[in-house]
Amino acid sequence: MPDAPRAWVRLPSGRRLDLIAPTPFDWSDEDLAIGLARTFRWGGHSAWPAPLSVAQHSLAVLALRRARSRAGLSAAELRRELLHDAEEGLLGFDAISPLKPFLGEGFAALTARLSAAVAARYALPAWTAEAKRAHKACDIALAAAEAVHVAGWTAAEVRGVLGIRAAVLAEDPLAAAYGEAPWRPWSPEVAAARFLEMLRRLA
Repeated sequence: MPDAPRAWVRLPSGRRLDLIAPTPFDWSDEDLAIGLARTFRWGGHSAWPAPLSVAQHSLAVLALRRARSRAGLSAAELRRELLHDAEEGLLGFDAISPLKPFLGEGFAALTARLSAAVAARYALPAWTAEAKRAHKACDIALAAAEAVHVAGWTAAEVRGVLGIRAAVLAEDPLAAAYGEAPWRPWSPEVAAARFLEMLRRLA
């Protein structure tokens, strides 16, 4: 009998992550931070010298969601914001939106299993309808801003071509906290370190 096709990847820690049947114990926090820092948004395209990582985007969504919350968020809710794209770091791939319909049900099922493993590992609460709406508003607002400030689209193209109706944010929610130039993508090493620090702070 031939061996079954390999469906696992070796992570920086040396652990093996089975992409088809992941468990919550297949990766370290460092593996996840590195994976998200080396996974890029916008297909890796950028008007800057470097692309924007999913790690940096995740921190920006967290910061914006926290700033917009009137009642405050629990540590578990903040972790859920930070880890909303965690499966992309484990997979090493962030599909641009127009591509997703072509990837099919198998890919959707694979990412769902990875997301479930992340939720179990980090004790993430299930989304309520209200929390999901608030999260999506921040995620979409960041997408509109990244399109203009990072990927080089115009504000008119964001609305007319990308179909994103959110206003384009002028202020980078991370710039003041980290003392960086607004919207400038961080290096993978910096992004990984900052993501890991925040994950541990919210543990």
